[in-house]
Amino acid sequence: MHVEIWSDVACPWCYVGKRRLEAALAGFEHRDQVTVTWRSFELDPSAPRTTGVDAATHLSQKYGIPREQAEAMQARVTAIAAEDGLEYRLDRQRIANTFDAHRLVHLGAAHGIQDAVKERLFRAHLGEGADLGDRDTLERLAVEAGLPADEAREVLLTEGFAEEVREDERTAAQLGIRGVPFFVVDRTFAASGAQPAEVLRDLLQRALPAEPAIPTVTGGDACGPEGC
Repeated sequence: MHVEIWSDVACPWCYVGKRRLEAALAGFEHRDQVTVTWRSFELDPSAPRTTGVDAATHLSQKYGIPREQAEAMQARVTAIAAEDGLEYRLDRQRIANTFDAHRLVHLGAAHGIQDAVKERLFRAHLGEGADLGDRDTLERLAVEAGLPADEAREVLLTEGFAEEVREDERTAAQLGIRGVPFFVVDRTFAASGAQPAEVLRDLLQRALPAEPAIPTVTGGDACGPEGC
């Protein structure tokens, strides 16, 4: 069984979705039959590599809302993330282009540690305020996740894995994915948003005997190009 997850490391709901999928897999008796692949999705492909702008300011400017309202939005997702064991510090989060981060996730896949790379980037960006547009920072995080420093540096200084990221994004467009996280099981069943663990476990269970329909569970919290 192949579970593909389209996500962006800038998306707070995607990290929540990761934890909930892990909980779903922990209670799934066929866990050893499941392969998980992280796919790339950029919420803002046009973002500058690094901006120095904090997330609350970005939300306020993007939606034309008071900063206090933006901070309240952050507080909501922070509280929900805490219920899943995640410690967010969105007051430290900095807006940056995530294309290079996605390329490192593909390098992680080549080394069989894609999940570890994804986890480290999530935690750094959403909990530590790491600037994912800064290539020195990305190299450090890649090494901490277990990647060879020379290979991470080479990817960041070249176009390494750029086509793989773009292919993920083309596939997302073909599948009609407009928000993340988005879970696809065997290209047959799908769920959008950070669904509860029991919903994701049911999705896995239903995928065991292949069925012709392609039902999509909707309604979970998610991030899209228009925001979270």
